[in-house]
Formats: sequence, C-alpha cells, structure tokens
Amino acid sequence: MTSLALSTPVPSPAEPLRHQVLAGLAQHRIATTSQLRRMLRPDGTRQLLSRVLSRLRSDGFVDCTVLPEAHRTRTRAKAWYLTQEGVRLTRDLPVLRGRPPYSITSDTAASLKTPHTLAVVRAHLAFAEDARRLGHEHGPWDWTPEVSHPIGEGERTVADAVMYYTVVESGHRRKLVAFVEVDRSTMSSGRLAAKLIEYARLFQYEAQPVGRRRNADAGPAWLRWYPVFPRLLFVLTGASRARLENRMSDLQAMVAQHPLVATLAREVRLGAAVLEDLEQHGPIQPVWVPLTGGRPRPWTDL
Repeated sequence: MTSLALSTPVPSPAEPLRHQVLAGLAQHRIATTSQLRRMLRPDGTRQLLSRVLSRLRSDGFVDCTVLPEAHRTRTRAKAWYLTQEGVRLTRDLPVLRGRPPYSITSDTAASLKTPHTLAVVRAHLAFAEDARRLGHEHGPWDWTPEVSHPIGEGERTVADAVMYYTVVESGHRRKLVAFVEVDRSTMSSGRLAAKLIEYARLFQYEAQPVGRRRNADAGPAWLRWYPVFPRLLFVLTGASRARLENRMSDLQAMVAQHPLVATLAREVRLGAAVLEDLEQHGPIQPVWVPLTGGRPRPWTDL
C-alpha cells in the first residue's frame, strides 16, 4: 500500500490535490466528483479531479457508489468516500479538530447515507461560493458535519453541520457561527419542528459535575465550545414550494407556541430557506424566512 504523509490541507494549488481530496472526504464524509472540484479546485477541471480520485481508488484509500440517477443516463456520476485504509491515513489530520473520520464498509451503506450527506455538502458549497465571490472567509474546513452536544438526561442533539463564517466588509471582520439543519422532507413536519426543542434544551443545559458541588458561575454547557450561541439555520429541499413553505410555517408555529423555544428565539437568530434558492441566488440574498416572523432577509441579518 502506498504511504502518504499529510500536512494541514488548505484549498490552494500549493498543497497537493491528492492530500486535499483525502482531507475533504474525511471532513465531509461523502462528496461527488463535481462537489470536490467546486470545493477544492473551483478553477480546475472535472478531469483533474477524476484522475486523482481514480489513483486514490487504485491505492485503496477511497471508494465510490454510483448515484441512482446515473444508472439511467450515459454519465455515471459517483459519490466518493474513505475506505478503512483512507480513514487510517487521515485519522490525525489537524483539520478534523479531534473528530476521527470513519469509513463506510459497503456500497449499500454508502447508498443509504449518500442522499442526505450530499444535500449537506450542497448547502456548504452555496455558502462557500458566496464567500469566495464576496471576499468573505468560509472554506472546506469551516463546515463541520454531524456535531453532537449533550442536552441533559443522557440525551444529545446532533447538528447536520456547524458553520464558521467571517464577513469581511470595509476592513472589518465579523465572525459568525451557525448550526445548520438540512431537511430533505423525508421526516414529518412535526419531527422537523421538534428539532427546535432540542436546540432550546441545549441553550439552557448546564452540565452537572459528577461527585462535585455545582459551580453557580459555570454557565450553560455550550460556552465550552462557542463564545455566543450559534444562530440556527434550517435548509429545506425535496418537496414542492408549497410544501416547503408549510414546513417553514410549522417551524414558526413551534417558536410561537413552545415556551422553551420562545425563550431561545429571544436570544438566538433563527431562519429557514430553500436549498435551491441558496444555490440560485446565494445565501447572502434575502431568501431566509425569520422563524420569529417578518420579511425574508439575508442570513447575516436575521
């Protein structure tokens, strides 16, 4: 098996693309050839990424599953993921921030995870391409998928992603953090809205030290990770416009009716948007519906 030493990857031609592809798959779990190109080499060609991926597959570091729609067309679009050997190689990458990557053990397992994971990557690319166009800061390593936090009573909530984004305007830098929930309309609208309760519990949860008296000044547990509580962004897709608007209305109803969520909404920015709108217009455009009501606006102005 070919050996490979990895340094901290950055999406720059100075870093070998082979290294970046491995790090990108370790960070984002699954991605298509096109998504990896847009993420790592937006000015490069698809053929460039295809050659690198083919070599990594020959070396046993990555594998792929053919997307369902590719079976019906002449182009066989693939979704790529790390093998167990690829996981071993990338386990200690600094960009993973202590989050070990994991391998997917079969094509069947990959096919089950692929639709949702690729939708999450689509959301990331919408923000990344907006940032590149505007001169803001948001790259492949500023989007951390599947982040878990305790919410009390032995339960946890898992965000589809945590996004770090720096707005740069007139020489001033404004750092923003957001929890991102990507909904493909595969669960009921009620279950989607219940995610707001989980985040409201996280907002209030204070960890109790085992065997020690509680420190009254300790504050909520989320302060261990964030200077302020991240804003919460719901990205919806997978249904008609009318159905997606109904799901947004149900999210707004949860904010209005649930006391814990109402408390969260007084302190935290909450918004929802359609994924296709983010891709067509950009997240910085007024396509976000505030869950507390009001006219659509950019996510930075919620």
